[in-house]
Amino acid sequence: MQYIERNQEIMSVVDAMLASYEEFPDIIRIGRRVHIDTGVIVQVVDSLRELMFPGFFDQGNMCEYTKTYYVRDTLAAIRHDLAVQIERAYRHTEDDEEVESCGERSEAGGDEAGASGSDDASIQAARVTDAFLHRLPEIRRTLAYDVEASYDGDPASTSIAEIILSYPGIYAISVYRLAHELLLLGVPLIPRLMSEHAHSKTGIDIHPGATIGKYFFLDHGTGIVIGETTRIGDNVKIYQGVTLGAHSTKGGRRLCGNKRHPDIEDSVTIYSGASILGGDTVIGEGSVIGSNAFITRSVPKGSRITGAE
Repeated sequence: MQYIERNQEIMSVVDAMLASYEEFPDIIRIGRRVHIDTGVIVQVVDSLRELMFPGFFDQGNMCEYTKTYYVRDTLAAIRHDLAVQIERAYRHTEDDEEVESCGERSEAGGDEAGASGSDDASIQAARVTDAFLHRLPEIRRTLAYDVEASYDGDPASTSIAEIILSYPGIYAISVYRLAHELLLLGVPLIPRLMSEHAHSKTGIDIHPGATIGKYFFLDHGTGIVIGETTRIGDNVKIYQGVTLGAHSTKGGRRLCGNKRHPDIEDSVTIYSGASILGGDTVIGEGSVIGSNAFITRSVPKGSRITGAE
């Protein structure tokens, strides 16, 4: 009797959940074929960081004599895994638009009809992956400048190793620079998955669409938010809790594609808790923005700002 009552209780919840699926179909993927593997994306991020900073992480028996083979094998593994996930990202939206029911293909989405699209996605994914891999040396050059900025800018740092191994800012910047290049190459979804992985690990939220120059230093880092259309110049230093954001987003989807976030010119320092908002806001070169400043309009070159402006 108790079993029957428990079963009836569960079935009442089942019925309610199924009704919810009918009410909000946009947030289910029942019967869809294409799934991006976030675990593989994280593995690719880890492998890419090992290539950016060789010898700092667990790399088995890598040494001066084996580094060529290690780099070759690591790149080959990244190339395979990333191309597969990029292909899935390309097909993700197309797959969502198909009309399917529990694993059955619709006429428009049958194997023969979908073969050409699948082949195109695979070819494009391979091309984009190769283009991304060719950009890795230049990404590493930029990261070297970022590490230098962290070491020069923080008197508490004792070594380059300490910065690479323990500074959350360098982790977040490294992932951002990799994700940004994928976004520039037109890869959907994956750049944002990468940046949100870094966000979850560091508390630093950098949208991959932001544009950030060389010698970038995030001091302490926790709570920093850098929005999608932010532009940051060279030699910029930002402390914890800073927001480079948008004005009120009441416009919702209508604001998509608009410049919503500020520009920070070269050699600017922004201290903790400052908020700089708006797509028309420009912080002039060499300015210093004090802690907890709230800025919604441009300030000229060489400004010293405290409090609300």
